[in-house]
Amino acid sequence: MTVARAAFAVPGDLTTLTGGYIYDRRLLHELRVQGINVTHITLPGSFPEPTSRDMDAAFDQLADIPDDCPVIIDGLAFGAMDPARVGKVRAPIVALIHHPLALESGLDRARAQDLHYSERANLAHATRVLVPSPHTAALLVSGYGVQEDRIHIARPGTDRPSEPAHPVGPPLILSVGIQLPRKGHDVLLKGLAGITDLNWQAKIVGAPLDAVYAQQLETLRLSLGLADRVTLKGQIGHDELGVLYRAASVFALATRFEGYGMVFDEALAHGLPIISCAAGAVPDTVPTDAGLLVPPDAPDAFADALRQVLSDPDACQTLATAAQTAGNALPSWKDTGAIAAAALAAVTQQRTPVP
Repeated sequence: MTVARAAFAVPGDLTTLTGGYIYDRRLLHELRVQGINVTHITLPGSFPEPTSRDMDAAFDQLADIPDDCPVIIDGLAFGAMDPARVGKVRAPIVALIHHPLALESGLDRARAQDLHYSERANLAHATRVLVPSPHTAALLVSGYGVQEDRIHIARPGTDRPSEPAHPVGPPLILSVGIQLPRKGHDVLLKGLAGITDLNWQAKIVGAPLDAVYAQQLETLRLSLGLADRVTLKGQIGHDELGVLYRAASVFALATRFEGYGMVFDEALAHGLPIISCAAGAVPDTVPTDAGLLVPPDAPDAFADALRQVLSDPDACQTLATAAQTAGNALPSWKDTGAIAAAALAAVTQQRTPVP
């Protein structure tokens, strides 16, 4: 069974260069390629901290969707919406949860509890739920009361490199992730400070979405004496990022939590050894023979892992070979779209939320 039309509600600018927005943008395209007439709805960009006016505007937009048209609502907005009003949305809801909002780093206890309550309550109103990883699915089952049979795991697709790798010297350590505390760039910088006796350079790519944290990173970079070896690149375009992936020798991200982590798949597709943390979905995303995972918030352990890879060419090549093998087996965005299309089709068979 297929669905002829749907809506896709996403807060803010769909062209934003973060993993979540890239996922949404590619998913929207693939659903249309599969013949579904999908209307893109731009919700106010203030989510997940909406003003009262923006909350009203979002529900006005959702109210305009016919009751026979399923709507995918991105979790950045969905988890922060007023549960009482979510329950009154006529259209069947497919919630797209990249990772639970309450697990974002840096939230105070009260805000985290509020987000957990609202997201759990809203998920009870969703006919189906899309997630990018088994880890996120397990979190929703154990902590948010979502039944397993309502969840569809649509792992992100991965584009294959358009050109072969050409590593530069000194070896480039590449990190890709928006500048938010959850991404752990501060831990990476401290780890890099522990291997300054080795020959390397590093580039950290990602939009400075948290201005305070971005300034802290710059201050830390200078105070650790890394000004000549580490570059905070900020947001860059797709083509420039591709150049950096092909030039890199190691991918490193000291993340504190990931609901999936699309950048790991990009690194695998480029055959890069991965140094990261055993946090969130990372152990499920990075094959054990393709990378080294250390505990989160452990700069010394992160430095040791980097040293191991940079100091042992044979070990580095073994990891790289395994990464390339795993990268070649990754799903395509067409695969991701097919799973999401199945979730949309399922709502035609289940028009009311499961209690």
